[in-house]
Amino acid sequence: MFCKASLLTVALALVASATPVERDTGIRIPLGKRASLTKADGTFDHDRAIVQTVMTKNKHRQNLINLQKNSGLKPGQEIKALAALPNTTVAALEKRQKEALTDEDDDEEWAGTISVGGQRFLIDFDTGSADLWIPSSSCRSSTCSSKNKYRPSSSASRRSGTFEIQYGDGSTVSGPVYTDTVTVAGITAENQYFSPVTTLSSSFSGDPIDGILGLAYPAISNLGEDPFFNTAYSQGAVSRDIFGFRLASSGSELYLGGTDSAMYSGSIEYHSVDTSTGFWQARGASAHVGSTTAVSGFETIIDSGTTIMYGPPSAIRTFYSRISGSRVYDSENGYYSYPCNSAPSVSFSWGGKNWAISADNFNLGETESGSGQCVGALAGQDLGLGSGVWLLGDSFMKNVYTAFNFGTDQVGFASLA
Repeated sequence: MFCKASLLTVALALVASATPVERDTGIRIPLGKRASLTKADGTFDHDRAIVQTVMTKNKHRQNLINLQKNSGLKPGQEIKALAALPNTTVAALEKRQKEALTDEDDDEEWAGTISVGGQRFLIDFDTGSADLWIPSSSCRSSTCSSKNKYRPSSSASRRSGTFEIQYGDGSTVSGPVYTDTVTVAGITAENQYFSPVTTLSSSFSGDPIDGILGLAYPAISNLGEDPFFNTAYSQGAVSRDIFGFRLASSGSELYLGGTDSAMYSGSIEYHSVDTSTGFWQARGASAHVGSTTAVSGFETIIDSGTTIMYGPPSAIRTFYSRISGSRVYDSENGYYSYPCNSAPSVSFSWGGKNWAISADNFNLGETESGSGQCVGALAGQDLGLGSGVWLLGDSFMKNVYTAFNFGTDQVGFASLA
């Protein structure tokens, strides 16, 4: 993270009656772009990548804790120890934070504005979590000083319980539990559960977002309640139990209550998800390098709140063994490199079309200037999600239009228009 975002506006589309065919029936929310892991000079931002990896580990560690509390862990899932930032990374980041910042075009993230109790917040929309949290006016953490902060409105109600997520720098996001009116692009959910946090992890220092709105299944909710979109649908605020993402360098959007046919061509290829995990987790995936199937028979979590892609270390080792000239770059964090002048042709399949990842989206930058070796956007990490489970974040989602269908419990992909 450690990034900025431009102000975003919201465009309202007419809401049509629900039908079984794909058509524009919902609300378009333009999104800014997530921070790049490539520096302005074209080299890999190793320190920022380590931060992202630690935050991803701990986000899904908390998700598994929530799942265990709500419904129990599934076979193969394991709650790992809290991941921590290496001292060398902490020192490097502290040094960078003391230096003058450079305004870079890529330094934004997938975020949009929402209203909670009539107050505006800049939010990261995350299909890999299931709760809404924003800073409270009672937050005294230094990280909160630059954030928009929530004051209980006349429609607010304090509920029992607390909310907490731990991060690898030893800090937390935590606070009480409330309900209030939450509005996203004109879609309103009454009595929506959320947390106005009173402590905010230093991991979010310098990050423009105020909080996170989760779009996964209730099974991984720390609050133990329905996420915003599920509440909005149950109250009739949207006519279809579907939302779609297009993530790109420009023209990105989240579409609530359907899919935006202007953003994709052809039909959406849908695949069933294992709802018991709480994630948008599709079975029967395979990873390809060129015309060769590198790894097959695994499951994939589609996570808009994760920057790159992760898989079990042994599977990722096998994957890169199919790429000529690849080598281990960072064994501890599971990063590999490959010759920049011969980018691999990488794709994923779920039994239908092969969905390709562009060379630009797979390339995180040179290991160092002039090395000729580029770091791949697929890393080997055991996140505790299961021995056959991969996590596909923005590096995958930027190549396709992605639809998330609660009505049929499916995730789908289509070619970008």
